Amino acid sequence: MKNLIMLTVAVATLSTMAIAGGLEVGDRVGAFYVKDVTGPAAGQKLCYRCRYGQKPVVSIFARNMDGNVASLVKSVDGVVSQNKAKDMAAFVVLLSDAPEASEGNLKEVAKAKGISSTPLTTFDGVTGPPSYNISKDAEVTVMMWVGGQVKVSEELKASELTKEKINSLVGKTNTIL
Repeated sequence: MKNLIMLTVAVATLSTMAIAGGLEVGDRVGAFYVKDVTGPAAGQKLCYRCRYGQKPVVSIFARNMDGNVASLVKSVDGVVSQNKAKDMAAFVVLLSDAPEASEGNLKEVAKAKGISSTPLTTFDGVTGPPSYNISKDAEVTVMMWVGGQVKVSEELKASELTKEKINSLVGKTNTIL
């Protein structure tokens, strides 16, 4: 009986782990390469995780750059601009099987929204960097870290990215400043 209970707990734990994705609070963030589309290294492949080092960082992984995601990015961009003295940084990673086809849209969004402090980048593949374990069910994953350690990690379906949720996420930037 004791073995059956332990087996049931183990299966339940593994099932929960299979559903959950993304890095968790306290995890270390690893290096990965993106193609910069709108940032200071536009046209180049680079590792923003590496470039930003120990700084407070907001990273947004998105499968689509729709209006709600663009609003989130614009709000985060404003916080980054206000916190330059604290070396705050951010970047957006569009997860795509056709990253080159998305570049024009990213440039249009950056221009239309006036996004100037947050590079919009592409990643070749919808699964994202393997070590980040981004859930296939998440349309948007927001991670915030400082000193290379995750302080905030939230995965959202498209319908969950409301104005209220955007305000909540932006408010959480104080955990890395």
